[in-house]
Amino acid sequence: MDVSVTRSPMSETAGSTAPSATARTLLHDNEHRRILPEGGLYKELPSRIAMKESAGIGRGLWHQGSTNIRPGNVILSSRPHVFTLSTTYLESHCSGCAGTPASGLKRCTGCRKVWYCTPSECTAVQNWSTEAPSEKVSVPSDACSMLGQESCTGSIWAKEIQAMQSNRKLIHPSAVEGHTHLAQSYHYGIMSTADLVDVISRFIINTIALTTPSLTPIGVAVSPLVALINHSCAPNVVVPLVKVVALRNIAPGEEILMSYVDTTLPKSLRQNALTETYNFQCCCKACIESSEVDPRMCPLPTEKNRISRCTSCRAVISDPDAVMDAARVGQEALDKAASLKDNNKAKILTTNIIPVLMSAGLTPSTHPLLAIFKLHQTLLISSFPTPLTQDVLNETIRTAGKYSAGLSAVLDEGHPVRAMALVELGKLLAVDEPSPPGSQTMNGSFPPSGPARLKVAYETLLRARKELLIGFGRQTEGGAVGDDVRETLVALEKELGVWSTGIRNVLEDTPRARITRVE
Repeated sequence: MDVSVTRSPMSETAGSTAPSATARTLLHDNEHRRILPEGGLYKELPSRIAMKESAGIGRGLWHQGSTNIRPGNVILSSRPHVFTLSTTYLESHCSGCAGTPASGLKRCTGCRKVWYCTPSECTAVQNWSTEAPSEKVSVPSDACSMLGQESCTGSIWAKEIQAMQSNRKLIHPSAVEGHTHLAQSYHYGIMSTADLVDVISRFIINTIALTTPSLTPIGVAVSPLVALINHSCAPNVVVPLVKVVALRNIAPGEEILMSYVDTTLPKSLRQNALTETYNFQCCCKACIESSEVDPRMCPLPTEKNRISRCTSCRAVISDPDAVMDAARVGQEALDKAASLKDNNKAKILTTNIIPVLMSAGLTPSTHPLLAIFKLHQTLLISSFPTPLTQDVLNETIRTAGKYSAGLSAVLDEGHPVRAMALVELGKLLAVDEPSPPGSQTMNGSFPPSGPARLKVAYETLLRARKELLIGFGRQTEGGAVGDDVRETLVALEKELGVWSTGIRNVLEDTPRARITRVE
């Protein structure tokens, strides 16, 4: 049974590992005690999923059915109790449903700052705006907005939120300082400092990303059921669009585990992120010492282990200092490029650092090269020239290909991030070539040109759709992105058919060469 032995900060009652007042211990199951929710809490928990508690770990969710949960099966699916949009998306998405209706949005008649599908007024936001300490925070932050939605303390969903973990005594001072403007929270019924810090702590350690169907982050959300799931850096579920989807087979009696951090990062960075935000160290199978080479670090030597081998040819790295120096310079370049507001300067930086890292022997899956590939791809697409040139398109495709290859080495098949990388690569390959070369054969180069490129695009999107069915759920056919990919595949089939028909017609119209037999 593959489980994490790490304590989950998201699933314990604040300051105690005992069941909450709204839950009753039913039975002991070896080290895990089954808990039956009471008082109407967690009604959406499926019968095949049990809530259990372990000493030192806290509450978690376990598969108690009789058969395996297959990859792509949706385990939990419900709207988040509360969500809020990031300020950037307030004018493009509905603050009531996070959607983008075809009929357009209507501005709030009260605060005149947020938008809805139908005419509406947000009294709490209007009150906040009136007495905001400065114009910069006249629109509440994510924490403030979520606080306003949590104020109805008598409801079931509010009790579920209050039952979530709060690391009030362990929260870092800088985290609280970032929300000092919450001193205005009397608008939301929070009167004491302790209650305020509890809210901030719950917000920090229990929120999950609110994204578009293509995984673009647009805000944050809270789901008490999702917050019950413990962490592992080798998760068996993913949570796209606030759905819990099986990433691989989950056997009866196995714990449901998600990742709280970016699992493409190497162990040291994952542990730092977990300690800083959630106050624990992970001891899952991806974090314990292993003889297997971590593709996130291949072929990086370390100060403790200066001997490293290539995972492909097993050759010993001849100059470990040069490789470690390249990795350090790469991390500095990544941090700087990500912080630059000038995309052109950032693109120049990523363009220059990529060949340095590759010449040092770093593979596409190695950090920080993998993250740099992703950033470089984003910068290239955001700065496509008009008209688009063949060279820029080909460079973007090559970058997307390396990024996708790197993800395939570190993420399980069907992971939503890996699936979306394949979608992006396939769609780039399907873009009409601005000025294709005269020769349309592959010649072993990537990307190919002409019908060969369309064929690779088609095959890539077929792979993407297969992975979308896992990462976004088989029941929904891969979600909105899956529908879009299916339509693109149909269009590519027609275009490839036209190419095949054209070639066949040319061959039929060409007179056969007379063969002269040499005696």
